[in-house]
Amino acid sequence: MHTVAVLALDKVLPSDLSTPIDAFTRTRLPDGRPAYRVRVCGVTPTVDAGAFTLQLRWGLETLAEADTIILPGCEDVFAPVPDEALDAIRKAAAHGTRLASICSGAFILAATGLLDGLRATTHWLAAGALARLHPAVDVDPDVLYVDNGQFLTSAGAAAGLDLCLHMIRRDHGSAVAADTARLSVMPLEREGGQAQFIVHDQPPVPRGSELEPVLRWLEDNTGRDLTLEDVARQAGMSTRTLNRRFREQTGTTPLQWLLRARVRQAQYLLEATGHPVDRIASQVGFGSPTAFRERFKRVVGTSPTSYRTAFQRSGA
Repeated sequence: MHTVAVLALDKVLPSDLSTPIDAFTRTRLPDGRPAYRVRVCGVTPTVDAGAFTLQLRWGLETLAEADTIILPGCEDVFAPVPDEALDAIRKAAAHGTRLASICSGAFILAATGLLDGLRATTHWLAAGALARLHPAVDVDPDVLYVDNGQFLTSAGAAAGLDLCLHMIRRDHGSAVAADTARLSVMPLEREGGQAQFIVHDQPPVPRGSELEPVLRWLEDNTGRDLTLEDVARQAGMSTRTLNRRFREQTGTTPLQWLLRARVRQAQYLLEATGHPVDRIASQVGFGSPTAFRERFKRVVGTSPTSYRTAFQRSGA
């Protein structure tokens, strides 16, 4: 039987902790036998879980026996991870154990160094902090989960369930995973590359930088059909220099920055107005309603109409 060890550190998030326990304990093989043995372990026998205190039956030695280790998130992402926990995780990884994090559990996994050079995700609110604390990790805040084979990461608790179902499907096939999904009242179809359902902030403008004037100009001209040459002309640079400066100071290209600004403006219009979607597509500078819908869904993770249904303000 496949053993799943859930590592509970102090200030563990209860929702992150319950997600893998529920998913893996509910999984049954076609003959009715349990597919997984789940053990919750920790550094200390007692763990603070906010609304309650956990009494743990297993210690860190369980990690050496596990086939899969789940790292739930903790309340304080900046809290140091106990050295003995990091050492036990690294030793398990060296023996080929699968490691998966839920939400801010990515900070624990990243602290081991095992995510260096790999793509990873976490809850979108914590993605910036993860990228700053662990610059060697390629943080993608726009997906539900990332599967690197041995190392997997997911966004919030709901995305953690998506990841658990994905691992169950990898281990035992779609039929077993589908049964688990039904017991969890959860669709099986959400894929890892689907975007988190995020209200995106306006792309950052580095204050005092040489690009600040052109970025402000872009914000004021999102409705225009701008080319890279138009932006370079406004900035007084060659297109090559502009691309290089943009990547250095914003981490993206001018046109990608502009697309993000257009999507954010569209989010505002969908929330605050009753304008038809086709009109909004034109207002924010997309060449066609189809292109707008495709880009919006890629960035936000849902259609403009569904987004409006969820977030439109009363009286808009």
